[in-house]
Amino acid sequence: MSETSPEILMPLCSVFRRFLRTKSLKYTVERADILQAIIDHDGPFEAEELLLEMRTQDQRVSKATIYRTLKLLQEAGIITQALFDSKQAHFQLIYGKQPRDVMVCMRTGRTIDFQSPDLIGLRDRICAELGWSPVGHRFQIFAMSPETGSEESGDEPIEDGPNGEHATTPKS
Repeated sequence: MSETSPEILMPLCSVFRRFLRTKSLKYTVERADILQAIIDHDGPFEAEELLLEMRTQDQRVSKATIYRTLKLLQEAGIITQALFDSKQAHFQLIYGKQPRDVMVCMRTGRTIDFQSPDLIGLRDRICAELGWSPVGHRFQIFAMSPETGSEESGDEPIEDGPNGEHATTPKS
């Protein structure tokens, strides 16, 4: 919880409760436990990872409940889905946190977190122009890290990324 202040964490359940009320849904013990597990996790996580962590703490929660609650938390603007590769979706808490922008190497999967005041300024300007209030953002760059070489090295594509980007792998 290093980046989330107590002032922000306190209203998280209230924000989620209000959102659920607009959908005529209840704030159940299971949903509360999932939200708390996400808050405690601090950082990107996979749904399966969250499920295993909760079960090792003897919390009874189903896989279906995890996925349904993650979808609701996304709709409420509390978490976001962060695709680091085309195989597995990761999620992260965004409500009340500083933006966590990431660069992903399409060959190795290595990620680098970074922050850019220019991106925050652009986000705020776009929101102001459209009459919206920014509460966070997600910015991902899919690229090839310098350690992996260049496209001219005779590498072959291994698969498309989540948005149609091409990753490559060296020829044997």
